[in-house]
Amino acid sequence: MRPRDYRDGYTEGYRLGLCEAVKRLNSPEVGACRPFKLMYVPQGFQAIDTGITEALRQLVSELIICSPETMLEVASRESPGAVLVMNGLHVFPENHLEQITEIRKLGIPAAIWFVDDPYFTEDTSVICRHYDYVFTHELGCVEFYRSLGVTSVHYLPLCVNPQMFYPRRTGPQYQYDVVFIGNAFRNRTELFDELAPFLRGKKVLIAGGFWERLNTFEELSPFIKSGFIPPEETANYYSGAKLVINIHRPWEGGQDNRNTFQLPSLSINPRTYEISACGTMQLTDIREDLGSHYRPGHDLETFASADELKRKIDYYLKHEQERRKYALRGLQTTLRHHTFTARLPHLLNVLTAQG
Repeated sequence: MRPRDYRDGYTEGYRLGLCEAVKRLNSPEVGACRPFKLMYVPQGFQAIDTGITEALRQLVSELIICSPETMLEVASRESPGAVLVMNGLHVFPENHLEQITEIRKLGIPAAIWFVDDPYFTEDTSVICRHYDYVFTHELGCVEFYRSLGVTSVHYLPLCVNPQMFYPRRTGPQYQYDVVFIGNAFRNRTELFDELAPFLRGKKVLIAGGFWERLNTFEELSPFIKSGFIPPEETANYYSGAKLVINIHRPWEGGQDNRNTFQLPSLSINPRTYEISACGTMQLTDIREDLGSHYRPGHDLETFASADELKRKIDYYLKHEQERRKYALRGLQTTLRHHTFTARLPHLLNVLTAQG
């Protein structure tokens, strides 16, 4: 084994030891389990659905999980205190809203949590009217749903499942200087086209779909891993990286969005929480609501241009100790405030207030 391998192994072990200490001192608190029978209808986002179901099993006395196709049948048989639907998009059948109407006729309140806002307002503007309660992770959509006549609309930010995203030891195949995971939306390709000459000579991973849209695709192709990366694999790449870039998708209408109402996006994406939960330093673009959840310049770093991002990548790759401090502070904030067990009691308070 080369001296550098010893050094890298020691550094990695030291980092993980510090992360473990932060985890022990900041283990997420779980609220009291309330006597409530809740039916949850997942959408198939593994990272979110697993986090929600694991948290709800600790927070309610009885949890029923059913598919979008069998909502009415299961609700009729089980008579839950409420039904919680995740998103209501993409995989939901055509009779989704008819099922919800019939469930409500049985006297069972129905709630939906939109976690793709504001990118599908063409659809959610119709869906929201069929529910008693609407939760949205997007601050910019709260007044929008109220304006459409929904009487109970609540801001419920996203968060992370720390059993899925956590600091872990990784093999060399996951260890990179700079990582970005996500699809090639227009703003992302523009940024990476600007970064292309700067990234030459660094160990970089760009993973996700549609990266052939890049003008610099040939130049960056050695860094590109095409296709969907499952959550477990994503967490390995985050944990093995020195720096992870987070670029929010654009909210403007176009080929990648159904944001017909052109609502601006103010809130942060789930990736913000997931990167920090892996104990890795994050460089993120700025959303208006970022400061409500993390302290820029303390828990993570931000950038507003390609030039600023280049400067910060260059600086933090050379300053390991500072990079580690950011990673540990981001991990601590995430575990204290941004897990599903911390987030879901607010939702349950709303659903049980009428009971």
